[in-house]
Amino acid sequence: MNEETTADAASRRSFRLHNATVPARPLESALYLVATPIGNLGDITLRALETLAGADVLACEDTRVTRVLLDRYGIQNRPFAYHEHNADEAGPRLLQALEAGRSVALVSDAGTPLVSDPGYRLAQQAIVAGYRVIPIPGASAPLAALVGSGLPNDAFFFAGFLPAKDKARRDRLGELAAVPATLIFFESPHRIGATLLAAADVLGPTRPASVCRELTKTYEEFRRGTLADLAAHYQQVENVKGEIVLVIGPPEPVETDEADVEAMLADLSKSMPTAGAATEAARLTGLPRKVLYQRLLEIKNADGR
Repeated sequence: MNEETTADAASRRSFRLHNATVPARPLESALYLVATPIGNLGDITLRALETLAGADVLACEDTRVTRVLLDRYGIQNRPFAYHEHNADEAGPRLLQALEAGRSVALVSDAGTPLVSDPGYRLAQQAIVAGYRVIPIPGASAPLAALVGSGLPNDAFFFAGFLPAKDKARRDRLGELAAVPATLIFFESPHRIGATLLAAADVLGPTRPASVCRELTKTYEEFRRGTLADLAAHYQQVENVKGEIVLVIGPPEPVETDEADVEAMLADLSKSMPTAGAATEAARLTGLPRKVLYQRLLEIKNADGR
């Protein structure tokens, strides 16, 4: 983040569209959160290009990845690394740039900054310090997967990555089982089979879902079906590749009498621990697991167990 002359800054503040060079206007001092393509570099917005070219400081996760995008559009701005491993050192330097009245653009390797990446910490610090934070919207893997999945999109819940260990993964799915919305997860290709098996067990085998792979890229794929069908498919596929977003439809509403719920909880608790009984009851009824867990504790206390 070396200082530069006004002439130097003006000469690099441009971007290229086809054979045309477009000048970028200087930006007011602020932290700009710039969405970048998730695969197809043509998905960048004009506003994003102008921001990347015009910012005094350009911060990114991996300079090599961002350099590919900058080269595609003839942007000479030099990227500065900001990621989870150097945040303690790089973060204060970026805040110092804001304090000096400079403009700072932040990008992730792909998609919208702050969505499952370390940019949240910097944005929070900038807001606390009183600096303006400006989002530059664009590509987003969760939204692309949602609209391409064919599943209900009037309400959705983005849950990031599920835990890697099976028990923790199933516990987390149990917590989300009754959420009255479409669920969206990021998942790695080598875990998608195990995740689908766990989801079919915890959420129910007939719940609709979509495995969205390599979004916007050459081998983009949407595989749709029930959780059971998808789990069976991915048990047979070796070496799954690419970035994956898993979208799972909302639970079917179930009308359940309170007395029936209590009877179900009591019956389930005979053959499984309290937490497991609550998770299974949540799957069967669509009711919140925490509510069912507390009710089961009350039943056991009343019975003196």
